[in-house]
Amino acid sequence: MLIDSFQHEVPEAGCDEAGRGCLAGSVFAAAVILPPGFSHPLLNDSKQMSARNRDLLRAIIEKEAVAWAVQEISAARIDEINILNASFEGMSLAVAQLDPQPRFLAIDGNRFRTTLEIPYQCIIKGDGKYADIAAASVLAKTHRDEYMMRLDAEYPMYGWAKNKGYPTREHRLAIRKYGISPYHRLSFNHEIDQLKLF
Repeated sequence: MLIDSFQHEVPEAGCDEAGRGCLAGSVFAAAVILPPGFSHPLLNDSKQMSARNRDLLRAIIEKEAVAWAVQEISAARIDEINILNASFEGMSLAVAQLDPQPRFLAIDGNRFRTTLEIPYQCIIKGDGKYADIAAASVLAKTHRDEYMMRLDAEYPMYGWAKNKGYPTREHRLAIRKYGISPYHRLSFNHEIDQLKLF
């Protein structure tokens, strides 16, 4: 059972991202302020949930959250500032969109940098511990998956509807065959040499 938030003294936003390890597409970051005591039996780290349950929870979170925001950072921007900084930028921009503004941030992961003047705590595997971070993980993941489905319609040869841009064997083989698309991250290793073909 998830705890609703890291602390209860001031309004808190949970923050998480999706798509950090992908070879293609934007990274998406989300920030969510949940009402005090919010819980749902299906809510968990989005990676542990089925796509159907993530979509179900997305609708509930977007309806019941005090505030929520999702921010997209493009592949070109990722190449410019690196994926870690792009994740930090995405979370910071998502938080900046929240109304009302939170007074504390619960960040999934072990590192964070921001120009926001809001205290924060980094929590390793926070999306499996706190409901507001889990909610952010669900929004980031579902919004990104929706985006990758749109890109798949444009470039179906890479199998993005299935792999969502992650470095699967099939995705790397498609890159070898067709080259990279305008949505691939140029700073990432697209080679298949480390994978056995046979």
